[in-house]
Amino acid sequence: MRVDDSVIIRRTSGLPRAMVRENENEDMGRTAETDPKDSGAAREASPGGTPGAHERKPRQEMDEGSSPSSSAVEEEDGNADLDRGVEASAENLEEEMVQLQREMDELRDQHLRLAADFENYRKRVSQEMTHGWARAQADLVAQLIDGLDDLRRVSGFTSEDTTVEALIEGVDLVERKFLKALNEAGLEILDPEGEPFDPNTMEAMMRVPTEEEGQDEIVHQVLQKGYLFKDQLVRPARVSVFKDED
Repeated sequence: MRVDDSVIIRRTSGLPRAMVRENENEDMGRTAETDPKDSGAAREASPGGTPGAHERKPRQEMDEGSSPSSSAVEEEDGNADLDRGVEASAENLEEEMVQLQREMDELRDQHLRLAADFENYRKRVSQEMTHGWARAQADLVAQLIDGLDDLRRVSGFTSEDTTVEALIEGVDLVERKFLKALNEAGLEILDPEGEPFDPNTMEAMMRVPTEEEGQDEIVHQVLQKGYLFKDQLVRPARVSVFKDED
């Protein structure tokens, strides 16, 4: 707020000059105190004065705007760390995939080798079984050859050089040789006369009425003998069976 000079002159017209000057100085000091904007404006207008607050503030804002903020720098650093972490994870994942592929290849090779070894083992076992069966058959045939030779000699007999008794004895000899060879090979003869009827190893060809008490389901007569070869039924015994008609 400015004080009009005319007012000051009127108020001091009746005072001595020294007092007037003193009053003027006091009024100017009060004016400066009561109106700081005018004094600030005067300092701003003076070329050698100190810049005002409003002048320093834009310069400070300009300085702050010219350099990146700390938050932006931290965000860039965080993004860089994240990118490095993603790259490291991708590299680790790629290494793991390569390792897994290598292990899969090794397992595939092992599987192929095992499959080839098993196939060779299967073929070898099959050949050994075939050869073993062939050897067993050859052994059986070798045991039957002697009886076959005897049978040929018996068939060469004539009525002029042999008797009926000698012919029968020769046939019995051949039979015994055959039975011995077959028994040694594992053949078992089924002759169940007088035994209870067993449908697993016998075949009933006819029924015969019981003659005594307790004969029901008992084998009456063996019509044809049966054979077991190593617990395998070759032929069931054909029999007649007592049956109680009551």
